Amino acid sequence: MKGSAHPKPTPPRWATRFLRWFCNDHLSEAVLGDLEELYERRADTLGKRRADLLFIWNVIQFLQPFAFRKSHYRTTLNQRDMFQNYFKIAWRTMSRQKMYAGITIGGFALGLATCLVIFLFIRQELSYDKQYADGDRIFRLYNEYKGPQGDRWVNIPPPVAGILRTDFPEVEKAGRLMPNTLLGFGTKGLFRREDVVENSFEEGFGYADPDLLEILEVPMVYGTAATALDKPNTIVLSKRKADKYFPNEDPRGKSIILNDDKSRLYTIGGVMKDMPANTHFQFDFLITLKGEEFWQGEQDNWCCWNYSVYVKLRRGASPLALEKKMTAMRDTYFVKHLEQQGDQSAADVKKYHFFRLQPVGDIYLKSNGIYDEMRHSDARYIWLFGAIAAFILLLACINFINLSTAKSANRAKEVGLRKTAGSVRGYLITQFLTESVFYSLVSFAIALVMVWVALPYFNALAGKSLTIPWLSWWFFPSLVVAMLFIGVVAGLYPSFYLSAFKPIDVLKGSLSRGSKSSGLRSAMVVFQFTASIVLIIGTLVIYRQMNYLLTTKTGFDKDQVVILYGTHTLNNQQLTFRDELLGLADVQHVSISSYLPVGGGSREGYGFWRKGREKADLPINAQKWRVDADYISTMKMHIVEGRDFNRELASDSQAAVVNQAFVKEFGLKKPLGDQITNGHQTFTIIGVVEDFNFESMKQKIMPLSLVIEGGGNSMMTVRVKSKDMQATLGSLTKVWNKFMPHQPFRYGFLDESFARMYDDVQRMGNLFAGFATLAIIVACLGLFALSAFMVEQRSKEISIRLVLGATTQSIFRMLTQNFVKLVFISMAIATPLGWYLMQTWLADYTYKIPITWDVFVLAGAMSVFIALSTVSYQSIRAALANPAKSLRSE
Repeated sequence: MKGSAHPKPTPPRWATRFLRWFCNDHLSEAVLGDLEELYERRADTLGKRRADLLFIWNVIQFLQPFAFRKSHYRTTLNQRDMFQNYFKIAWRTMSRQKMYAGITIGGFALGLATCLVIFLFIRQELSYDKQYADGDRIFRLYNEYKGPQGDRWVNIPPPVAGILRTDFPEVEKAGRLMPNTLLGFGTKGLFRREDVVENSFEEGFGYADPDLLEILEVPMVYGTAATALDKPNTIVLSKRKADKYFPNEDPRGKSIILNDDKSRLYTIGGVMKDMPANTHFQFDFLITLKGEEFWQGEQDNWCCWNYSVYVKLRRGASPLALEKKMTAMRDTYFVKHLEQQGDQSAADVKKYHFFRLQPVGDIYLKSNGIYDEMRHSDARYIWLFGAIAAFILLLACINFINLSTAKSANRAKEVGLRKTAGSVRGYLITQFLTESVFYSLVSFAIALVMVWVALPYFNALAGKSLTIPWLSWWFFPSLVVAMLFIGVVAGLYPSFYLSAFKPIDVLKGSLSRGSKSSGLRSAMVVFQFTASIVLIIGTLVIYRQMNYLLTTKTGFDKDQVVILYGTHTLNNQQLTFRDELLGLADVQHVSISSYLPVGGGSREGYGFWRKGREKADLPINAQKWRVDADYISTMKMHIVEGRDFNRELASDSQAAVVNQAFVKEFGLKKPLGDQITNGHQTFTIIGVVEDFNFESMKQKIMPLSLVIEGGGNSMMTVRVKSKDMQATLGSLTKVWNKFMPHQPFRYGFLDESFARMYDDVQRMGNLFAGFATLAIIVACLGLFALSAFMVEQRSKEISIRLVLGATTQSIFRMLTQNFVKLVFISMAIATPLGWYLMQTWLADYTYKIPITWDVFVLAGAMSVFIALSTVSYQSIRAALANPAKSLRSE
């Protein structure tokens, strides 16, 4: 009743929807109108309950064949002309509203381009090691120690592969890989043909069993996988290296020289195809392990774990059953070896140590927590980037929905006239969905151009080699499906919203929902800025963590240190070369050692005991680094107790300088003079060096001992005191060429090697910054369009306020305060969410920054500033406009 304080009764909504669902569109509006009028009269006279029941009964009575919706009614129309008209209307709407169309399509295109790039990234990550025909039968062996200090690693003793072949019938083939820099050749070195004098530096070396080529299904260009490595001193080259050194010829049978060692020639046994980029197995040179023994008895000894082992199971064999059976191998060989050595860890090994099998397809993405020297990624990043892509696309869709509903008042008259002229709701929904798909089509075309232009920059940023698969059969069909899907999803709500306008309300001018029903739009703006602020928080935290990693005190001075590579080829001239370098005016210290506290340095782990406690105590794992007497001074490490090595004291050849972690782990109260042993050698502690980070800061500093020992000398470190690095390098090059005229002078810098340890963090920070920027741009595009629309809707109100004396500041405040409130709400939601997500990310690091309050304040301030900057233009423009112009048009 008009003027009543009680709400007007309404018929049951489900009954109304049911009628709309089954009834023809051209009947439903008229019938529903009559039934609602009848319902109102009944409600006044009979009460709501009886009116509801009678309304439902009337709806049921209308279930007549003539009223049912006909599924093929469209066939009476000219579909082509109808859609042509829809596209024409869409084009005219775009042309008439260039700014809104540009923002909608621009935001859409930006979101789609981001999604396409992330899709290509995820697709490549998921494609790693999927090329094997028998991939479900290929596994890598790894160790799992479930004791108090649980650990997982892939290094296996040499005899294991042979035992797997002979003792386990489930194993069809087993092969070893050894890219360890500690033994043999390592992963880098000098290469040359036998008939060439000049050496070339190459990377990508590894030792492999002959069976490994067949297990990993390495495709061959020359030779066969079965025979390429089946003879001692044979080597397999990749095709690109074969083309480089033996162009246009089959190099099989040719001899080559490695590391300038002319006493040992290698024969090329085959040429393999270049490894695809999406495999963890990246080698250009595979040297056979056939007949190889790095020291006497090495191949039969369980003392040293340096090999990765791959197995191919027979069809039908269960990897889980094999894992259980391999405990027998542990007990029969490994535990027995420890018991023979009197090692007290035998019981713990029997209790906690297990051999596991990792599917080859999981090595790249699912090796988190399994220590190896392979290049791999993290499956969590796939989920993270996928979520970011979905969020950015959602932000773009929200822009479309926001602008479509905001401008509903402008389309209301069109809807009212179309309905009055006989158009039904279904046609209107189809029309608006067609417009949405049209916007999606244009956006996809622009997005493809954006991806084509931006992909090289993304590859440089992420360290990838992504390409657009133009020629793949699935690419364009997938784009069409995605275009239709996104167009329909984005246009679904606006279509139903706009088509629901009642002609009578529109034509009476009582509809102005475009500017009033702003609750949903506000919620969407909050969502957009929440996502943007979370990305800003993530970017700030990652950059701070990166800065912390690179600038925090590491325990050594990484600046002004030049690393010289390949110095082991100097052989017995190493000391003379070192003395020549020390004679240069710019050189302060020189050390001969490959054991560097940065990535790429050698590592050598042992179980250590206090001398005399071997049979009583469990061993403590510690690193043993072979250095010279100048190592600590060259690295500028700090001795906290005792003394440094002295080149003049012969007794220092049996001495050790240990780090503080070593002292703490062993519980040494007075470490100086104590003796330690690894079962083979005994050292007397003469000094304690301050702890220094020699692995990634994700890990805590482990016990370490420095000893003076030969070997491990493929690098020299030179501390220079000159600021003119180019001149210093020139002096070093002259000395090098004097000793090794046929070998390229290769060098690097210790600080750069240190920074490369955190390339993944740097890349993550760059990607987050990029995605945060894109998200903010998309959100700001929507905010700018919304603010422009609101100013347009309130132009006359603003003009009247100005005429009545409102100041520019008050108009600016009126137009911006609502948007700023939304940003503050976004900050309140984003702060705990961002804190939780970044705490989870930092949990991987032992050494990390605290997330302080200023991160959230800074992210919030940036958001407010960006939002204010976005809406200020339209607000100031409205506040400074001449009110007479707006009022004159009334």
